[in-house]
Amino acid sequence: MRKESKIKSLDDLRLEIAHLKTLARAQEDYLNDQYQLFNEKIAAPVRFVKSLASWVPGVDLAKGLFTKGNKDEDWLSKALRIGLPVILNRFFLRKAGFIKRALVTLLSQQAAGALNKDTVTNLIGKVADFVRPSAKRRKKPKHPDYGIPPDSETY
Repeated sequence: MRKESKIKSLDDLRLEIAHLKTLARAQEDYLNDQYQLFNEKIAAPVRFVKSLASWVPGVDLAKGLFTKGNKDEDWLSKALRIGLPVILNRFFLRKAGFIKRALVTLLSQQAAGALNKDTVTNLIGKVADFVRPSAKRRKKPKHPDYGIPPDSETY
């Protein structure tokens, strides 16, 4: 069951190594070409969807919510920009008309843009300071009067 090797000398070994290197290079080129073709086939529907999305109004607003370009916005303000209009329209403006809902959506998105993690943290800190008794608001106990002060000339 032993397989006979076609390598009998050092020259045969070098020839086989060169043959295997060219074979590996050819296979890598083939796989690279197949990968490029696959990427082009995948990119075609993506390009089609992007061209359709460019025709829909408001897509730029939705893209702007999820890009990391704006340094003032963090995860909280992005979540509020999406969630606040949904909550307001779902629970508080059920029977409102389209124009009223659109105005509330625009205003709530502007208000959510002003909120970020730092402002909410500062607001919570101020509320906590108001609720907790502080050292300034505590009444200092008065020192009891024991009668004659210790530095008096009565002794």
